[in-house]
Amino acid sequence: MSRVPRALTTTAVTAGLALAATLAAALPSDAAPPRFTPGAAGAGDPYFPEMGNGGYKPTHYEIGLKYDPATKGIDAVTSVQARATQNLSRFDLDFQGLTIKRLTVDGRKASYTRQGTQELVITPPKGLRKGKRFTVTVAYSGVPQTIDDPALGVSGWVPTADGGLMLNQPIGAATVYPVDDHPTEKATYGFNLTAPSGLTTIANGDLVGKRSRGGWTTTRWVMNRPMASELAMIAIGKYNEVKGRTAAGRPNLTYTDVNMKIPADKARQFNTQTAQITDWESSIYGRYPWSSTGGITVAGKVGYALETQGRPVYDLYKHPGSIPSGDLLAHELGHQWFGDSVAPYRWSDIWLNEGFATYSEWLWQEKFNKTPIEKSFQAVYSTPATDDLWKGVVSNPGRDHIFDGLVYDRAGAAIHVLRGQIGDKAFFRLLRTWQSTYGGGNGSTAAFVRLAGQVSHKNISKWAHDWIYSEGKPVLK
Repeated sequence: MSRVPRALTTTAVTAGLALAATLAAALPSDAAPPRFTPGAAGAGDPYFPEMGNGGYKPTHYEIGLKYDPATKGIDAVTSVQARATQNLSRFDLDFQGLTIKRLTVDGRKASYTRQGTQELVITPPKGLRKGKRFTVTVAYSGVPQTIDDPALGVSGWVPTADGGLMLNQPIGAATVYPVDDHPTEKATYGFNLTAPSGLTTIANGDLVGKRSRGGWTTTRWVMNRPMASELAMIAIGKYNEVKGRTAAGRPNLTYTDVNMKIPADKARQFNTQTAQITDWESSIYGRYPWSSTGGITVAGKVGYALETQGRPVYDLYKHPGSIPSGDLLAHELGHQWFGDSVAPYRWSDIWLNEGFATYSEWLWQEKFNKTPIEKSFQAVYSTPATDDLWKGVVSNPGRDHIFDGLVYDRAGAAIHVLRGQIGDKAFFRLLRTWQSTYGGGNGSTAAFVRLAGQVSHKNISKWAHDWIYSEGKPVLK
């Protein structure tokens, strides 16, 4: 090593000190510490102000749930992995009713309070910086509640003769697990479901594991694509399983409720037709969004079918021995693209779910029952102008009308009129482009109208005004 002359060293040190002093003078004397603020208590949706939360984004849910037939209750642990989108002093999860036994943030005990019926307000041991990934783990137990809203119907935990169902649309998820409960807050899921060995446990996604011990059986299900909480599903009870694959090679799991007394040949038909329609709709809308398909028939007495992601639920309790009709399968499987892969940005955008699912029925009727789609359209359009169907606005039906004919039949008719105006080539290209652009996320009415104009190279503003943004029965040219 060479030695530096002493005089040169002193000069260098002096110059360095002068530069440091200059830089120090240019900086604030007291660097302000980061400011931490609470996350919002809602996602900003006008229809459901308390649903969803602000300040973070969930990325993954791990739900471990044990069902006890003796108490009709659950003992559960849910971990929510998330990323802070601001400097968080505290944040909310949506959670209703159940008794909390333990709550931690990143493994450390955190304080919490419960406000109203919806909000679980959590204060971590220290502030969470923007961009930080963190995990909230909640252990809890009790009998989950069922929500029965006069306008929205039944959701949440639904007891059945030998178990229970979790059906979340639009506001039921928080009755079963702590959640950021809004369609814009998508995440992947893992489910570990435990019940007595005589019962079947089912959830969204792929069945990746099963073990039994001491009279109890646990199954593990994984949904590895982003899913809105309103589309998460759990079914526990006595079910018969049929395994298969679609012609395109997609795994296909269907289940029939033993209480529905569905013959084995019909159970196989349910599986076969599910596979057929999954592949057929893939040929229209683009690649099927999930790693497996299927469905479940239940005796839940809720009176509806629901497009739970990857595995729709069909409640046919009024029709024992029966399976879903082809057009019903087309509707709920059509939702896998419209409503599931592309979820609504706001609940007011739900016509993009239901209108296209309705149109999927019409397309099925034309393809498999030889019923011209124009006939299905005319059956709606012939409804008198004074009928309630033409009251309200498709793009903003109101909180209590998100499941009315306005967003089903009238929206389906609007879609058919758009097809006529832009032509088949542009129309079916639009459907695929909508999926490739917004799949895995959320889409709004404004985004769809804008994309339709871009894809078709046509001015569709009058169509949008008359059919989507205005009340009343539009006049056809």
